[in-house]
Amino acid sequence: MPKLPVCVVVGVGPGNGAAFARRFDRDGYAVALLARHEPSELAATLNNARAYACDVSDAASVERAFDALRAELGDPEVVVYNAGSGVFGTFDDVSAADLESSWRVNTLGAFLVAKQVVPAMKQAKRGSFVIVGATASRRGAARTAAFSQAKAGQRALAESLARHLWPAGIHVALIVIDGVVDLPRTRQMMANKPDEFFVKPDDVAATAAFLAAQPRSAWTFELEARPFGETW
Repeated sequence: MPKLPVCVVVGVGPGNGAAFARRFDRDGYAVALLARHEPSELAATLNNARAYACDVSDAASVERAFDALRAELGDPEVVVYNAGSGVFGTFDDVSAADLESSWRVNTLGAFLVAKQVVPAMKQAKRGSFVIVGATASRRGAARTAAFSQAKAGQRALAESLARHLWPAGIHVALIVIDGVVDLPRTRQMMANKPDEFFVKPDDVAATAAFLAAQPRSAWTFELEARPFGETW
């Protein structure tokens, strides 16, 4: 039986992360699920998935997780970097620790993961590295004094990686999500909003799968995803 291609989903929660895992599992990948708390319950519901505890802000934790998944599944062909964290507040409200924490998860974590997967992708002359971003990377809104800096750094890293790695056959792409992701907590917080107001995780996952499968003669770097009624 041929070995399955490997997809790593970094940052697995109940929304986009779980949807990415389900989609790539359905598309025939062996899926490695990485989260701060090992997502073993989700892994048990999929055909070919394994869960690993990983704190993306800690280089040693990232290295341990990738050593383990490489030993068990093989080198990743696709990576979806979905880890994201941030405190919303104005400059008066946020602390230096808030900024550092957001940067470590959004930007440093993506850098550390890329360090783990790029060498094998270069050797294979193929691979996809999809980063999930946000419109905060484009604008410093008043209440994103810490978060927007981290997301802007993440976007700059993604563009630098794309310019460096595309010629080596590695497709680096960024999904800029503009909208509120459909989660139980967001539904509760915005109970008056209609269904079409929310970004559906399964649809974001379809976008990631599209990017991972794009022919290299027409690659996309940055793709914006927002509900049709979203103001932008």
